[in-house]
Parts: sequence; structure tokens; C-alpha cells
Amino acid sequence: MPDDAPASVRREVDSLREQIEFHNRQYHTLDRPRITDAEFDALLAKLEELETRYGLQSPDSPTQRVGSEPLPGFVEVRHEIPMLSLEKAFSEEEFVQFETRTLKRAGIEGAIEYCCEPKVDGVAVSLVYRDGVLERGATRGDGVNGEDITHNVRTIHDIPLRLEGSDLTGTRIEIRGEVFLGKQGFAALNERAREEEDRTYVNPRNTAAGAIRQLDSRNTARLPLQMYCYSLGVAEGLDLPETLFETFDLLDQWGLKTNADRQLCTGADACLEYCRRLLEKRPDLDYEIDGAVIKINRLDLQRELGQTARSPRWAIAWKFPAEEKSAKVLAVDFQVGRMGTITPVARLEPVFVGGVTVSNTSLHNMDEIERLGLCVGDTVIVRRAGDVIPQIVQVIEQGDERGEVEMPKACPACNSPVELDGDIQYRCNAGLICPAQRRQSVGHFASRTAMDIEGLGEKLIEQLVDSGTVKNVADLYRLSAEELAAFERMGPKSAENLVSAIEKSRNTSLPRFLIALGIREVGDATAAALAAHFGDLEPLMNADAEALQEVPDVGEVVARHIREFFDNSENLELITALREAGVNWPAEETGTRDSLPLAGQTFVLTGTLERLTRNEAKAKLVALGAKVAGSVSARTSCVVAGESAGSKLTKAEELEIRILNEQEFMDFLERS
Repeated sequence: MPDDAPASVRREVDSLREQIEFHNRQYHTLDRPRITDAEFDALLAKLEELETRYGLQSPDSPTQRVGSEPLPGFVEVRHEIPMLSLEKAFSEEEFVQFETRTLKRAGIEGAIEYCCEPKVDGVAVSLVYRDGVLERGATRGDGVNGEDITHNVRTIHDIPLRLEGSDLTGTRIEIRGEVFLGKQGFAALNERAREEEDRTYVNPRNTAAGAIRQLDSRNTARLPLQMYCYSLGVAEGLDLPETLFETFDLLDQWGLKTNADRQLCTGADACLEYCRRLLEKRPDLDYEIDGAVIKINRLDLQRELGQTARSPRWAIAWKFPAEEKSAKVLAVDFQVGRMGTITPVARLEPVFVGGVTVSNTSLHNMDEIERLGLCVGDTVIVRRAGDVIPQIVQVIEQGDERGEVEMPKACPACNSPVELDGDIQYRCNAGLICPAQRRQSVGHFASRTAMDIEGLGEKLIEQLVDSGTVKNVADLYRLSAEELAAFERMGPKSAENLVSAIEKSRNTSLPRFLIALGIREVGDATAAALAAHFGDLEPLMNADAEALQEVPDVGEVVARHIREFFDNSENLELITALREAGVNWPAEETGTRDSLPLAGQTFVLTGTLERLTRNEAKAKLVALGAKVAGSVSARTSCVVAGESAGSKLTKAEELEIRILNEQEFMDFLERS
């Protein structure tokens, strides 16, 4: 460092570099960020400002490189063209300054044409195709060296194993993009995890990052990962387009997925207007974004402008303000799930964030509490992840009197011993002896996608279970209006209505009954597929694991869960009790998947349906042989558009894909 730099400045620079390197590793290598993006950007901006002002630049400074080194255990991959990060703008003024510098450096008078697109909050990935065939997938890593994840990217359906279109013999093409988990897919993943009493996921980005870095690709394949491609890296034996927008068209022709929300904008004002509209549209998108990416459209101008050690001079990321607030942790409670999983829940001083008031949030497991370093009394940053799920990001201030959080040794609901199940999940194994598990079991059985018993709410279930009136779900069918009317907030009319709803539920369908049983990892679509394949309960109960795996979407793990359920004598007794109580269903039509009416067709659901939930619509389509996808592509057969349909409908119109409104969809199901 120069001798004329004050000692206090040198110490501050050293401290900033140390902090940034630490947080770089937490974010890029370990996928365990300790601070928010905004806080990291502030640290980096402060370091850049001090280095520039005092001439303290150094080749080993974090301002001169990107990310961190790969973890041991994966084969290292060197990027022929570095995968750099982008310069960031946090205000309109900063973006205008970027354009002014760019115009001056390029010697251009007038406006530049830019390609603007959403900045997807995912994980950057490089794909290499040789002769049109996927040869390698790699993470970005530190921008120069990444990790070979070919075995995992092959499991992502958005990534073609062979490029479509013209003859690509003699070519070697690198395609770059963002792997991510959509909001709908993430919500479904956590819903299934909660139903099965498995570990829930913290946020979509961390889940995607962890998934592509699995040593066992079967774990990756279980997640609905997606990928948007946005640029070419190495391109040998190929005539390159002249613009970035034309590159997107080429990627589309090859069968790769690109973001339909991109737009050409001329000049700074048009770019800023695009960013404003995107910010308004953000809640309606099915994927997480944290800003917009703005790149010069002309590729020759990109090459002319070049890059710094950290970022290209022809692109910038406009960062949206983070939806985060601080709150004090008042307590940590422990909830018991349907299958005994014990989950810590933080009780917070109410805070308004992301459009809602948040007063509690799941801490997922004890590992998460340890990672955060959280104690009762601490002040934390709360982010509404995915615009839906509140999440604690970090501890920003330790409380004066900190209360350490410990997993209880006894179940908070039944006082049975708490046991560690696997590496991180604690569980009460008391089963239906535990009132909390019994309550959850009854609630699941009565839910809309299962037996659909209207009027059987959480408060009444608690009274029925705690009083000993309902010991298992079969007891519901023995309830009388007189018994029910004696409970709090249950008058004679409400009691009669509930008895009628219970009576109505005796006549159900096999898929609904299978869902109601609560078999691990058997949700709507799997239940429909099992019913369509076996036709009735008895053949399913007698099927071995090999026969179960002949059913679409049933793999080794799900088959094992099904067999374990039907091999349990208590479960068999419960099924017998339900059948004796009059629960019945018509036999399903069976047949091979190929013989079903919608076999080979792919449907996409978007918007809100009034007469069906999304899960119900999906189950009906799957039962008819269709595949239900989360995004629209050239391979989509039909899009079902409800109220407030968003970008999926727009893309379907652009691709001239068949579109059904709700009434047309209901008529279609009736005909099918």
C-alpha cells in the first residue's frame, strides 16, 4: 500500500477485504450467505471507493475477481472465457452515469440500443455442446474455475441433450444461463415436504444452488429445476449473429429456453421505463428476480468495449430494492407435524414486509438456527422470500439478554422422547398417541384435496382430539349432530351441516382416498397415477416395489414409502375401519399410459381457476395421461388460462399454442 495512505484507511481496507472474502465464500462456495445482497454490495462499493481514492488497488483484492473457489469433491473446470459478474446500478443516476461512460468510451453520439431482461435470482451455469450434443455442464465458481456438474444438468428438462435445428457437426458451442427454481415449483416442493414431515427448503435460490451441486444426480432430478439461457461463450465452427437479440432467437431455434420478458430499448429513458414496469410486474412472475440486466445489443460493440477484471463494460445490473425489514425475536416455539417432525418457529415483533404483516416464521431445523447464530432477544432481518414465505436472513444485533435455543428433549405435545432422525431432523415417534400428530392427521384427512369435509376446521379438530372424541380419522364417521353441538362455537345448525359434509365424504374417489391416507410423497398427481394404473385399492395394496415403479413418476423412494405404509398393521386396521364406516369409491378405468386420452400431451396451467384448485386441475389432467409442466415452450400442447394469467399466456400466444379458458377447459375434461 502507498505510504501516504493514512494508517486508519489501510486498516479499514484490510478489514473490508477480509469481510468480503469471507462473505464471498459463504455465498458462492458454501451456498450459506450470512448477509443480504444489499449489504454485500455496500461493502464492495466502500472498498472500491477507498482503493480508488487512495490508490490502494491490489491484484489480490476482491474487487479484482469474482466469487470463490470450488469445493473439493468435484472435478474442476476452467472457463475459456471468464464468467464475470456485472456492474450494479442502484439508482437512475448511476445507470445514466453508466450510459454516459459507455457512449464516451465507444465514441458514439446519440442513443445505444440495449437488450433488457429480468435478472433471475438463480445460479449461473455454463453448457458446452460438441457437434450439437451436450458434452459438459459447469458452475460459474469463481468466474475462472468452476465445477463439473454434467451429471446434474442432464436431469434438467429445460436443457436439451442434443440441440435442435440445423446440422451442427464440427461445432463447439458454449451456452450460458441461469438455473433456478420457480415460485410455483418451490411452493409445491415445500408443501410436499410439510405433508411428508420432511425438511422444508429455505428459499428458491439456495435450493437450486444445492441441487446442482449434488454428487448423486437422483437428488437433483427430484427438483423441478429450470434454466433460462442468455448468451454464448465459446462458439467454434459457427457463424455468430450480429446482435444479442438475434442470439436469443438462435437459442430458441436450438430448443433452449429463454426469457420471454426481454425487450429491446433505445437509450437510457427506455431502459429505465422497462425497469419500472418490471418492478411492478415482479409479484406476478413465477420466478424470483432481484433486478434487471441491461446489455448493449450489438455484439461487435460489446467486443470493442471489452471488460475489466471483474465485469464487462457493455452491461449493467439494475438492482431492485430488497423487501426486507428488521424485527426482534420474542421467542422460539416448537411445532409437531403430522409425522412427528419437530420444527422450530420464531415468534417476532410484528413487522410489515413484502405487503404483509409477519409475526412468525419457520426456522426449519436446528442447523439453520446454528448457521444464523440466532438467540431469543436478537434483532434479525426478515425477508419475504418468494414474495410468499417469510424468512430470517441474518442476525444484525444481539440482544442484551440472549436466550439460547435448544431442541426440547421431550415432545412439547405429548412429552414423549424426542429423537434425532438422520442428520438434522428431530422427531417424536409417538405416532397417533401424540395429540399434535393426531390433530394434523385429522386435518390432512379432511382437507380439500383429500376427503374435502367442509366445516371441519382447526379449532374444532383440536377440541375433538383433545377431548378424546376422535382418536383416529375413522372416528369422524361415528360423530352425531348432538355430540358436535356440545362443542364450543358449534350450534345445532353448524353441527348438522358438518354431519352432512362427513356423510357426503363417504362417497369419494380412489385418488382422494389415497391422498387422505397420508402416504409419504403421494400427492395429487401421484395418487391419480396410482389410481389410473391399478384401478382399485386392493391391487395397489398387494403390489410389490417393482410393480409400483411401473407407474409414471413413482421411483424407488416413493415405492418404498407406499410399501412401508401398507405393510404397517395399524394402517391396515385404519383402512378396514374406514371401509366399514362406509367410505367407498368407484373403480378407476385402468390401462397403459399410452392408451389414456391425453397421453403424450403437455399442459401448462396459469392464472386462477374458480371451480378447481390448481392441484385438482393437475390431478385430472395426469389421470387422463397428460404431463403438466411449469413453463410454456414449443413442446407445450395446450395452456389453460384462468383469471390474472400472466407471462405464460403471453408466450403461448406468441408461440400460437392452443389456449383454453376455464369453461372451455371444463368442457374439454368432460369430453375427455
